Amino acid sequence: MPTERSLKWRSLGLLMLAEIAAMSLWFMSAAILPDLVREFNIPPFHQAALSSAVQIGFVTGAVVSALLGLADRIDPRRFFAFCAILAAAFNASLLVVEPGGVLSILARFATGALLAGVYPVGMKIAVGWGQKDRGFLVGTLVGALTFGSAAPHLLALAGGTDWRWSLTVASLASAAGGMLCLLTALGPFHAKAPRMKMKAILTAWTDRKIRYAYAGYLGHMWELYAMWAWIGVALAASFSARMPPEDALPLSRLIAFLAIAAGGAACIVAGLLADRIGKANIAILAMVVSGTAALASALTFGGPVWLTVLCVLIWGAAILPDSAQFSALVADFAPPDQAGSLMTFQTALGFALTFFTVQLTPLGVELIGWPGVFGVMAIGPTLGILGMLRLKRISDRGAS
Repeated sequence: MPTERSLKWRSLGLLMLAEIAAMSLWFMSAAILPDLVREFNIPPFHQAALSSAVQIGFVTGAVVSALLGLADRIDPRRFFAFCAILAAAFNASLLVVEPGGVLSILARFATGALLAGVYPVGMKIAVGWGQKDRGFLVGTLVGALTFGSAAPHLLALAGGTDWRWSLTVASLASAAGGMLCLLTALGPFHAKAPRMKMKAILTAWTDRKIRYAYAGYLGHMWELYAMWAWIGVALAASFSARMPPEDALPLSRLIAFLAIAAGGAACIVAGLLADRIGKANIAILAMVVSGTAALASALTFGGPVWLTVLCVLIWGAAILPDSAQFSALVADFAPPDQAGSLMTFQTALGFALTFFTVQLTPLGVELIGWPGVFGVMAIGPTLGILGMLRLKRISDRGAS
């Protein structure tokens, strides 16, 4: 018979693999966009819609899940598996519909809606395995999500101009991830809601600590997904000022993957530190560095390639570790049988914001250029820091 400790780490290991595999669907269209544009005549608005449809789909799915309390009422492993497998099918449908057409955008919307049953539900499973090490548990899960989000860039690099190969591999991976999640176990701190409590999400407003954790998360999300979705395209433009376009594109894909993956690695390390020095402190530190790196990336845009790469890698490493801590803070402050719904609603609000930032980024580039857009992204962590300082003030006052 396996011990509880061995069962915990076995389950979390499987959960991380499942999360990486399923979240590889998120940025698939952005990663293969240059190849799609070469083969099909896709208008700029539809190019952005292929990415932002995932965001708005996720918001829709997350709001429905939060209102119905699905993550707290049903077995989260089965919910995760169902959503990951069905999302894989919708992602694969891009092989048979016209890329950039209405059906492809709807397929991306459906993929995003189903991923609302993957990311926040995975957090629900993770927090059920601990309380004192919750920062590390959620940090590790968000790290896995990040590796999954970075994977499309690596797949696009490996597939070259064959975008269909990359798309197929990601779809198969997501289906396999859904099956892996069924092999996990639920932890001793897992709590199930006996019935639907649609009013549970009101706690997000009535509890000031949760409200400020949400505020910090929104500042973080202002920056995060706009950077993730467009950094490959931005780097290709920057590198093209110093090297031939045929060399700039593969290098931009590699650096985009490394930048996003760096955030995943940093998230795990930050999770370990957060349980010792405080989740809010880690969030503040991460936002200070990410905001500064965004401004540095703006200043080096189009300049020496090595310098731009360095700034973007630091930006990518710092842009994510706070994400896990916002979710861990909500789990800490929430009633156990509402944690899943409140974390899901948190992500719904955050991704609603990213719909606008992702969609408006290419329009912003036309008006103020990539350096100006990078500067605007830095506004988010600045506001997030203010939210975390208010949370720390309330927490310190309550502890005294």
